[in-house]
Amino acid sequence: MEFDVGARLKQIREQHGLSQRALAQRAGVTNGTISLIEQNRSSPSVSSLRKVLQGIPMTLAEFFSSDDLPPPEQIFFKGGELIELAGELKGTVGQISFRQVGDLRSRNLQILHERYAPGADTGRTMLQHEGEEGGIVIKGQIELTVGDRKQLLGPGDAYFFDSRVSHRFRNIGEVECEVISACTPPYL
Repeated sequence: MEFDVGARLKQIREQHGLSQRALAQRAGVTNGTISLIEQNRSSPSVSSLRKVLQGIPMTLAEFFSSDDLPPPEQIFFKGGELIELAGELKGTVGQISFRQVGDLRSRNLQILHERYAPGADTGRTMLQHEGEEGGIVIKGQIELTVGDRKQLLGPGDAYFFDSRVSHRFRNIGEVECEVISACTPPYL
């Protein structure tokens, strides 16, 4: 099932009574950016879509959620019950998948199963938000930049940092990279 990022953005923008121009101004992007995304003529990076959604304001989790979310009291989750947050989002190059454990409406911790195709990148605009995040690489390699520090991490390697420091994830390898991560408070 393919997620229509453009149609969803238009639906949410209209529900909030915003014109493309008003949303663009609130988000600090051009009118053309909103128009291209809504027409599915541009596939935004994770950081670009998050920037647009901050103009509403809305998280990526809220953007990609649907009415069939598991109940908040659910404790155990089958692989097929994880919530895909990135839908058809592409990084600067390559597909990125963020699958979230559970519904965050009553949670302070976000746990993700992340997959980065070869060449995938969260975007030239570095991510930065309140909180802390950490993760463990399960397979492949990921280049993580945090502030002015950069490290290539492989299977079994881990990271943990203050998310207020600008950061970026890139798969510079030849195979898919898989990461299990956690962030508090929830970011995406």
